[in-house]
Amino acid sequence: MDLSSTIKTPHFSKCGDLSFSSSFPSFSLQIPLKKPQPLFRHRRILAVSAMDSQELPKTSPQRLLKELAERKKVISPKRKAPPRKYILKPPLDDAKLAQRFLDSPQMSLKQFPLLSSCLPSSKLNNADKTWIDEYLLEVKQALGYPLEPSDNLGDDNPAKQFDTLLYLAFQHPYYVSCPRVNARHVKHGHARLMFLGQYVLELALCEFFLQRYPRESPGPMRERVFALIGKRYLPKWIKAASLHNLVFPFDDIDKLRRHEREPASKSVFWALFGAIYLCYGMPEVYRVLFEVFGMDPEDEDCQPKKRRQLEDVDYVSAEFDGRKLSWQDVATYRPPEDALFAHPRVFRACVPPGMHRFRGNIWDFDSKPQVMRTLGYPLRMNDRLPEITEARNIELGLGLQLCFLHPSKHKFEHPRFCLERLEYLGQKIQDLVMAERLLMKHLDAPGKWLEEKHRRVLMNKFCGKYLREKFLHRFIIYSDQVQDAYEHNRKLRNPATQSVCQAIHGLSYAVYGKPDVRRLMFEVFDFEQIQPKPV
Repeated sequence: MDLSSTIKTPHFSKCGDLSFSSSFPSFSLQIPLKKPQPLFRHRRILAVSAMDSQELPKTSPQRLLKELAERKKVISPKRKAPPRKYILKPPLDDAKLAQRFLDSPQMSLKQFPLLSSCLPSSKLNNADKTWIDEYLLEVKQALGYPLEPSDNLGDDNPAKQFDTLLYLAFQHPYYVSCPRVNARHVKHGHARLMFLGQYVLELALCEFFLQRYPRESPGPMRERVFALIGKRYLPKWIKAASLHNLVFPFDDIDKLRRHEREPASKSVFWALFGAIYLCYGMPEVYRVLFEVFGMDPEDEDCQPKKRRQLEDVDYVSAEFDGRKLSWQDVATYRPPEDALFAHPRVFRACVPPGMHRFRGNIWDFDSKPQVMRTLGYPLRMNDRLPEITEARNIELGLGLQLCFLHPSKHKFEHPRFCLERLEYLGQKIQDLVMAERLLMKHLDAPGKWLEEKHRRVLMNKFCGKYLREKFLHRFIIYSDQVQDAYEHNRKLRNPATQSVCQAIHGLSYAVYGKPDVRRLMFEVFDFEQIQPKPV
């Protein structure tokens, strides 16, 4: 029996009895009426919804729909706000920015621009001064410096800033959650010192080994350098100088794993020598390396691997013959007043005396004048006697010929009659000059950005490109067997032209000093590509 048929809705019955009469029989008015709904329909729904979902089978559609509805009600948690250091701030206006730079210690030393560029970007705060008061005396005692504050020195002495730079050198970024180290002026100051210090160390050991081993090729010398200042050996030197408690104040260096102790040791070691170089120069770098840290170039671990050596039948300069120079000889050497070169001993170590046999050959008459004209040589010097100028120009010409002498020409008969030793020196002085340039040019840049910029400017293909733009690659002296290959294969040509470019920088440093290397890099070859180009 249908229960819905017995239930009559009054509203529905009234609407169903309505009828209209019209004088227009062709048009009928129709009113759509709702169909009757069963009264207990809602009761059935309520009964189903009231059922416990646990009683429903797992595959029931009602159960699945209910679980889906409950999941949609769950509100995802709010995202955390980003740290304040990542929130962008409006840029400073010109007046505030100018005042910030004027108040910075980096603008305080006009007579020492490189030293000034490595000072912190703002004055040291109380937390920095607390560390200086507690630990700086221990650092100075370990390094062999007087314990008096360096601020007592005169303004014309670069060592006046030594306490500040020494503090920055030990604030490596591997401290565990230390707000003092994470401060901007400390973090960037340490990174900039570290950026400079690595190239200072490379140049110092390059000059030392070039003079100590005048017959050796650069390959074994690079191995000796790595055995002294390679990253894996630096924790040993830090501990030998009793500085490990300052580098790792909360840990035992012997219990740390390799990847935990090496980065911090390298960071402090490089930054320390950046500070020493800025305040005391290269002689003090040698003293700290060999006296404080106790490095021994004759140690068994520092010897290069055995290799087949070419017989060297040529002479060496008289000051190298029969003895090995010590680090004291290199550090205390001062050229005489009438010296031909800025670094006479380095020149003699790189340009063998036997190069005089090439004097007057075809390259000397045909190519040397064009090369010297392009490079702006010879430079005007205030010599006491004209004979000194003439002798320097002769040696400069022989050195230039050596810079263009590819190893394929004479190396197997005369191992030192090639550009390799000058190239090794030029690579290191080129790195240091570019690092100093970037530090003075970008006062606000962190060390990591400077490192990337340095690497991109001095990429090998670019160094060779600068030389080829001056059309100097035409004067490289190859052997007849490989000349066609090197001139037409860019994979051979580009490294060869890069080597010549670096050798020219090495010769420039030995003859005229670091200012001439800057002139060649930024005026002649235009490494930064900022000079106006001829139309």
